[in-house]
Amino acid sequence: MNDDLHRILIKGGVTSPGELKDIISMLEAGGLKEVHFGSRQDLLFPLQDISQETLESISEFNTDIIDNRSFQNVVTSYVSADIFDMTYWLKGSTYLYILEGFNFLSTLKINITDPKQRIVPLFNGNINFIASESEDYWYVYIKLPHWEAGAYYPVLIYSWDITKICKAIESIYEDVVDIEELFFILSKQVDTNNKAIEKPLDIPYITFPYYEGMNRMGIDQYWLGLYWRNNKYDLTFLKDFCGFCLDNNIGKICITPWKSLIIKGMKKESRPELEHFLGERGINIRHSQLEMNWHIPVDDVEALDLKKYLVRSFDQNDISTYGLTFGISNDVGKRSHFASVIVEKNNAPTIVKDFDVRPTYNVLHFENFDPNTQSYKPYAQDVDKIELPGLLMELSKKYFTQLKKVSTKIITEETTSSKELQAVYQCKHCLTIYDQNYGDISANVEVGTLFTDLSEGYKCPVCDNPKSSYEEIEMSYTV
Repeated sequence: MNDDLHRILIKGGVTSPGELKDIISMLEAGGLKEVHFGSRQDLLFPLQDISQETLESISEFNTDIIDNRSFQNVVTSYVSADIFDMTYWLKGSTYLYILEGFNFLSTLKINITDPKQRIVPLFNGNINFIASESEDYWYVYIKLPHWEAGAYYPVLIYSWDITKICKAIESIYEDVVDIEELFFILSKQVDTNNKAIEKPLDIPYITFPYYEGMNRMGIDQYWLGLYWRNNKYDLTFLKDFCGFCLDNNIGKICITPWKSLIIKGMKKESRPELEHFLGERGINIRHSQLEMNWHIPVDDVEALDLKKYLVRSFDQNDISTYGLTFGISNDVGKRSHFASVIVEKNNAPTIVKDFDVRPTYNVLHFENFDPNTQSYKPYAQDVDKIELPGLLMELSKKYFTQLKKVSTKIITEETTSSKELQAVYQCKHCLTIYDQNYGDISANVEVGTLFTDLSEGYKCPVCDNPKSSYEEIEMSYTV
C-alpha cells in the first residue's frame, strides 16, 4: 500500500448514503476525482494541495481524516448480513449497536465477524470477535502485535461488553505477554458479563461467494455489488449513486475488504431505475470471478499489472477458480493475509540494489486453501514471473481435488442414512439449484414444475443469469 495515502475510517464498513455523499463533496473540494477502498473497509486517497484541517471543516458530519497509519478501522461482517448465510441470532442491527460504542480510535486491528460467512476475514485482526451459537456471545481470538502466536480468550464475551473490552486492551496490551496474563488483568479491571465456553469454535468450510451484480434478497428485494478492477472509484459516479440510494430509501452502503461496495434491501420496483442508472453510465456489473477473487495492495500499479497478467493466463487456459482467492503481497513473511493463495514479491538483494533485475516471487497457500486455518504452506520459492501462471493453475487443480475430499467428508459425517440420486439443475455461475420438488417461489414457479417446462425467460433467482446457464447434475437425497 502507498504509505502517503490519507484515510477516512468507515466504522464497520457501513455508512449512510448521506454521510458518504458528504465525504465525497469534501474530497472533491480537495481537487480529487477518485477514491480507493482499503482492505479494512476504509477510504484511501492522496492529499496534496489542501490542508487536512481545511477539508475537515467542510464536512457537515464532522468527518476525520487520518494521516497516522498507526490507527486502525474496526472491521465487521455487517455487509454479509441478510445476503449470505449467517448465525441465527446475529442481525445487521446487532453490528450497528456494537459499533455505536466505538467512540475512540484504536491502534489495534479489531474484527467483529460471523463465522458462517467468508467475504470478511475472521482472524486477520489483533482482537477478533467471532459469533458463537449462544445468543449475544462471542469467541475472542487475540494476537497482539508483539505476540508470536495467537490464542483464544478463555470465556465468551457479551455483545455489549465488546467495546469495553477493546478499550481496556488498548490501554494495557504493550506489557502483556500472553493470554493468561491478559485474562487476569481484565478480570480485575473490567466488569463484564462473561459466559463459559461449552465447546470449541467450529468454523464451517465455506467457498468464497460471488459478491457483484444484482441479486435477489428474499421475495421482493435485491442487493447490488459494485466492483472496479483498478480500485479507482469515480467520485462523480459515487455521488450520483448516493443520490439514487437516498431517493429510493436505501439506508446503508457497505464497503467490503475486497475493495467493492454493496447495498442491500433495494425494493423490487426500484430495480428498473437502478438498471437504467448503471447502464446510462456504462457501469459493468458482470466481471469474471477470475479477476474478482484477488486482493492486491492499494494504488500499486506493478501489483495490478501482475494480477492482469495472471488473470489473462487463467482465461486463455480456460481455468476455473470458483471459490478460490488470490493475494499479491510486497511484505514477505507477513502472516495476516486472507486470500487462499498468496504471491509474495521478494525484495531485491542489497548487492544488486542499484541494478535493474527481474523480481522473484514466493507462492504460498493456506492449509486446505482455507484462510481460517491460519496455517500457511510454502509451494514455491524464488520463481520468475513467467512461472507463476503454471504454478497457480496447479494449485487451482489441487484446490478442487481438496474441495471434493472435503465435500465427501462432510456428506459422510452428516448422515449414515441411505441415499438416492435425483436429477436437478444447477446454475454454472453461482451454483444455485433448481429442484422441481420445490419450484421457485420468488419467480411464481409452482412445486412440481419440470425444468424443461420453465419459460425461456426464466432467470437464476440469485445471479440473474438466463435459463441456458443451468446444467443438469445429480444430487443425493436422504431416503
